[in-house]
Amino acid sequence: MPTDTTLDDLADEKFVSLTTFRANGVGVPTPVWIGRDGDALVVTTPVGSGKVKRLRNNRTVELRPCSRRGTVDDDAPTVTAVAEVVEGDAAMRRLDEVLKPKYSLEYRVVMSVERLLRRGSPQRVMLRITPAG
Repeated sequence: MPTDTTLDDLADEKFVSLTTFRANGVGVPTPVWIGRDGDALVVTTPVGSGKVKRLRNNRTVELRPCSRRGTVDDDAPTVTAVAEVVEGDAAMRRLDEVLKPKYSLEYRVVMSVERLLRRGSPQRVMLRITPAG
């Protein structure tokens, strides 16, 4: 990937390491599925996740291509961006429209298992990621 990697360049990655930041500035990386939604990238996460809590205090995120388990190559580019937590049925429908075609069966299986474990609809939010500045 070029050294001037943008959010748009990361949209086609299968997995991206999303780093959110604690109040003390320490970054917490997590591998996530990612999809393109117009001029933004979107990610899904449980509503009670640490990512959501951290983003409510600091919207800055860093993204890097990674493996399914979150392994990031030493020379992988880093893109700094901002994320917004978007809740509600419309956001969940949009996530399905964006992520189902890209992740297909894997997405459906994970969401179904989650629904079974929670005995209902998974309580998830969308993280809408846009360029910083």
